[in-house]
Amino acid sequence: MSVLEAIDLYRFYHVGDEEVRALRGVSLRIEPGELVAVVGASGSGKSTLLACLAGLDEPDGGYVSVAGQRLTRRSEEERAELRARHVGVLLQSDNLFEHLSTLENVQFATLLAHQSPAGAADWLQRLGLGERLYARPSQLSGGELARAGLAAALAAQPTLLLADEPTAEVDAETEALVLGEMESFCARGGAALISTHSPELARRAGRVLHIRDGRFAHA
Repeated sequence: MSVLEAIDLYRFYHVGDEEVRALRGVSLRIEPGELVAVVGASGSGKSTLLACLAGLDEPDGGYVSVAGQRLTRRSEEERAELRARHVGVLLQSDNLFEHLSTLENVQFATLLAHQSPAGAADWLQRLGLGERLYARPSQLSGGELARAGLAAALAAQPTLLLADEPTAEVDAETEALVLGEMESFCARGGAALISTHSPELARRAGRVLHIRDGRFAHA
């Protein structure tokens, strides 16, 4: 069974009298163990695609299923429950709650997924944040925020990881650390779809999808 299935996704936005076609018939499947990169220019539809796949945005056409369960056309409460149990989401910003420490954010993510929070500190240690356990999000750099968000996503033991530019604000050494954790996640049977501009991430992905003007295109 595919971890992720998206069939014929369309998403339109209206700005005044203008219609923006953010997604135009996008379809994909991701199997267990796959690390898939989505690459494309800014405005090509990468972030909209990830939002629809995560159930954070509702497509205007088509559907999304995760772990064999339909995510599209459900109530927000149902989508949130499916997301908590099956999908680790790392957006470009706003992944952490400001009133919680870094450690508490990771623990909270595990509790939402009905997992034990006992290993939360270990995940932060693995991602180089062992000395930032009690820092608030506002005290973290952009790269630290991304790694803390990734720790929260992976600690919840999802079936699927969706990440939007997870290495955009990190140096080469930290990027290698982040990529190593993603590869380990997939080696354990998870599946990951990563939106990126990073040549290194695209090189290490098992499959690269090129998106242009809201559609997948040949490289």
